[in-house]
Amino acid sequence: MFDVVTGGAGFIGSHLVDSLVARGRDVLVIDSLCAGKQVTIAGHLASGRVRILQMDLLTDGWQDSLKGAGCVYHLAADPDVRQSAMTPEPTFRNNIAATYRVLEAMRIHGILNLVFTSTSTVYGNATVIPTPENYTPLEPVSVYGGSKLACEALISAYCHSFGMKSWQFRFANIIGARSGHGVITDFVRKLKENQKELEILGDGKQTKSYLEVHECVEAMHFAMAHSKNPVNIFNIGSEDWIDVRSIADILVEEMHLPGVKYRFTGGALGWVGDVPKMQLAVDRIKGLGWKPRLGSRESVRIAVRAALEGQ
Repeated sequence: MFDVVTGGAGFIGSHLVDSLVARGRDVLVIDSLCAGKQVTIAGHLASGRVRILQMDLLTDGWQDSLKGAGCVYHLAADPDVRQSAMTPEPTFRNNIAATYRVLEAMRIHGILNLVFTSTSTVYGNATVIPTPENYTPLEPVSVYGGSKLACEALISAYCHSFGMKSWQFRFANIIGARSGHGVITDFVRKLKENQKELEILGDGKQTKSYLEVHECVEAMHFAMAHSKNPVNIFNIGSEDWIDVRSIADILVEEMHLPGVKYRFTGGALGWVGDVPKMQLAVDRIKGLGWKPRLGSRESVRIAVRAALEGQ
């Protein structure tokens, strides 16, 4: 028996593939490679423990490859929150429509276990911080957040209608080696272009929770091993937060650029759909016996060093 990872050549997906192989699993990666990179899993491909099917989930021809799988880890998605406010259709197609197609393929082939990577943005501008999984009302402020919440609802319906089990993980900002987007990636790119000035979107006071990717993957496996309800929803994040200006300070320190001037674009929001304050309550997964070892500041420094090393 093997596992399937959609988006398995991407940032979190490739780290998940690493962990599954380390646990003795054979893995089928389905990835269009529009954002992921095959080099991230090249060693596993060479060993024969991992196969890759380069296909878009919105096309046909991949569905039968799921037959006989033990679990589908559905990570493939369009993660661009800012772009979703300008052109919503790709977010709808790559998140909601693709998830429906994965669920249908699972139903047809009798695959009962699904892991889905959701997001803290389903909570919108929560008034309770840290925000627990039972927080209401869920009012996303971005098309991206809305698409992930729609996927959660669809997955829940399939679980209760067709006897499936799901683990849905609402992530804080997951960062680390192989990341291709986010504030750290943006800052590194900007500072490589101009070492004298750094543009910071908003007022730099946006404060959020960050968690290093290896801790995230570890938490996913732990929650799966210790919860067996039809629908299992968990927040995954650190137990603290850090503001954007402090992230810039860490990057400038690591790049040895003490003379950099910050230029703020102004306003509490970095972009349309941004959530300026976010920290997730992780009491539910802590109740099972897992808790993060790293805080946001430590996670950011690890991710900054990985980005500067080209990882």
